[in-house]
Amino acid sequence: MRLSLSLLFAVLSIPAFAATKTPPAASVTPKELGRFNHWIAATYPQNGHTVCYAFTRAGSDDPATGNGPILTVTDRPDGRDQVAISGGPSYPKDFTLPVQVGTTALDFYTSGHDAFARDNKAAIAAMLPASSAVAKVPGPKGGQSSLTFSLDGFTAAHDAMDKACPAH
Repeated sequence: MRLSLSLLFAVLSIPAFAATKTPPAASVTPKELGRFNHWIAATYPQNGHTVCYAFTRAGSDDPATGNGPILTVTDRPDGRDQVAISGGPSYPKDFTLPVQVGTTALDFYTSGHDAFARDNKAAIAAMLPASSAVAKVPGPKGGQSSLTFSLDGFTAAHDAMDKACPAH
């Protein structure tokens, strides 16, 4: 598990670096909080603080395997419940990614291969009771494709994050 969490940390560091402008430490090893059905929760230290996150992969029963896009929720000292999709296709400039979570339609803004919830509170509120999140990504030749993320285990993973990184 250490290897897969280390690889995930490398993937997650890219959006974190872009958002915070603080490069991640090269020797940081994430600490797993637990596996919760299709979700894994973990922590890592950054600038003297603990960062908590939980993630799942699109269409995967085991988030630690495969190389599909990743849906992540992150708690940092400067922002809680930051929701992002990393490793998706290259999005066109100024593209808004529609994401359906249960009965709630959400918009994510995009940058390169990553997408970020415009309203993190609404995203978390929709994710907690829902069974899946479906992102409509640009497909080949102008069509659309779907990325489906299971939310089975998300509530327990989110609870583990809240326990390890309580709100101040």
